[in-house]
Parts: sequence; C-alpha cells; structure tokens
Amino acid sequence: MEARLASPRHVHDHPRHAALDGLDARGAARDLAALPKAHLHLHFTGSMRHSTLVELAARHEVHLPDALVEDWPPSLHATDERGWFRFQRLYDIARSVLRTPEDLRRLVRETAEDEAAEGSGWLEIQVDPSGYAARFGGLTPTVELVLDAVREAEQATGVGIGVVIAANRTRHPLDAKTLARLAVRYAGRGVVGFGLSNDERRGRAYDFEGAFRIARRGGLLSVPHGGELLGAGSVRECLETLSADRLGHGVRAVEDPRLLERIADREVTLEVCPASNVSLGVAATAADVPLRTLYEAGARMALGADDPLLFGSRLVRQYELARTEHGFGDAELAELARQSIRGSAAPDAVRRKLLSDVDAWERGTPAGR
Repeated sequence: MEARLASPRHVHDHPRHAALDGLDARGAARDLAALPKAHLHLHFTGSMRHSTLVELAARHEVHLPDALVEDWPPSLHATDERGWFRFQRLYDIARSVLRTPEDLRRLVRETAEDEAAEGSGWLEIQVDPSGYAARFGGLTPTVELVLDAVREAEQATGVGIGVVIAANRTRHPLDAKTLARLAVRYAGRGVVGFGLSNDERRGRAYDFEGAFRIARRGGLLSVPHGGELLGAGSVRECLETLSADRLGHGVRAVEDPRLLERIADREVTLEVCPASNVSLGVAATAADVPLRTLYEAGARMALGADDPLLFGSRLVRQYELARTEHGFGDAELAELARQSIRGSAAPDAVRRKLLSDVDAWERGTPAGR
C-alpha cells in the first residue's frame, strides 16, 4: 500500500503565508489554545498523560518497555501488519496500568483538565469496554464506571463530555451487537455514539452493519473509523453500509474525487488527526496530510489528537499544523473549530455558546463580550 497521500489539489504558493493572518493586536500569533473547539476523536487509554502512565506503572509494578519510557513518544509505523501489531501492543500495555476505579477516574479527570487547557468546550471520548471489563466487573459495570467518572470530570472542569462506545474490528460481529445494545441502554445518559476501531484490514465495515443498525435505531451517532490504513473503498463502505454521520480519519477519501464530493454533500464530518497520520505512516509528513484538499472540497472536518499518549501531541498541536504546514489563517481555523462543534453531539445550548465564543475569538474580543 502506498503510505504517502496524494498532494493537495489546491495549495498556496507559499503554504505558510496565511499564518501571518493569525496575529493579534500586538503582532503575536493568536493563541490557538484560546480558540473554543470540540474534540471528537480521542481514545480512552490513549488520552492518558505520559507522567500518569509512568506513575501508575510504578505503583502497580507494571514493566513498561523503553518505547513508553526513555524513548517516548515511540517510533511507530503501522501501515504494515507488524507495525500495527507493535502499536496495538504498546496501547495494550498502557491500558494494563489502569487497575482500580480510582485509576480510571483519574484518567478521565486529567483528560478533561487537559482538554480545558486546550480550549475544548466539548469532548467525545471513545472507549471499548471489552478491554476493561475483566478488571472492573463486566461490560455494564465498566460503562457505568466510565460514565460516573465523566460526570465527575464535567463538574470539576466545565468541559462537556460524551462517550462513544466502540466495537473492535478484530473481534466477532456478534460482540459488536452486544456492545451496540449496551450503548443504546445508555443513550441520553452520557453515551452519544457508536464506533468501530482497530485495524481496517482485519474487519470489513459490512460485517458490522447489524450492530450499527441497532445503534442508529437507538438514537446514537454512527462514527466508525475508515479511510486511514485502507483507501477510498473503506470510506465508501462506512458511508453506504454503516450510514456514518462522522468518519474517524477518512483522509484517503481524497483518492476518489466523486466520493469526496459525496462526503461534502452529505455533510459527513471527517475526524482528521494530522500528527497521528504521520506517526503511523499514513502520510510522510504533516504537510502531506490533505487538510487543504479536504477543506477546499467542502468536506467538514474535526481535528483530533487520536492517542496523545502514543503520538506525543494533543489537540492544539493539530491546529498549529493546520496553520504552519497548510497555511490556514484565523478565519479558516475558526471555521475548522465551528465544524468540530457542528459535527458533535453536544447539546444545543453548549453548541450555541461555543459557536458564539469562536466568533469572539475570530474578532479578537474576549468570549462573551
């Protein structure tokens, strides 16, 4: 598979020139952490602070490989089976340090604190409860523990949080149906969507149509991963078979202009994770992630950090890459933030407040003025 994505069809002659638009009255670059936004692509264990990983590993006597300690963030490349296996192994090792309910509550609380510092007014965090169920008493108790931790974190930080329950592509589709029914039980009580993650090459979208039908009928957003490790065909399956409202990654839709036009027409939001794409070898450099192509084609986007624990960068860094590598000026960065908010499951009042605050950021006035 060719890892390097197609170059954008529409680029600036000098891709960094528009960064000059991002200046405040003092001539300094406008603070992207102050830009209100929604974060829609963040995995549960992958949201953990590196310092917390190291501390919990020492407390619970979990041996961490050098890639998660001295050599952190690890060098990754997941466009081949061996590279993906290593990536998944590191994720599983990190998850193993979550041994007690308080560990899990700490992760959620610290994640919400970090999101607040990054300007996120709304977060949707994705979790496969199957990976934690053996330690926390089963699938239902795990989901209830996560939702309880989310409520505490919301109260402590003011960041609104929705939970996306995700099935694993490498497991049987019947397991996905079980998770979909569980997710529907908590629709309206913190669970906002149903996802599908892990290696696209090992589980086709159409195998999971039944699970997504259950989730959609239960009022949940359809938010599968697609178009990361596989090309436009994977994106098409997610749209046609799973009726995706949003698509995790989806960057390889640029390989099919007609498909990209359809994504724009249907207002499907692509959860684009630039640093992740580079770390996993999907794109050679941040400049090769087709943000400009997607934006100018009219595709909605929500920038995401994916797994900061493994990739070493959080949400603001993704906006910085849009500014420095793709020439997005303030108005375009504000529009990206609006697209993330509109693509979210945030309550209407939260959306209105965040959108108003984005307008204020673009004007250069304090929020609420």
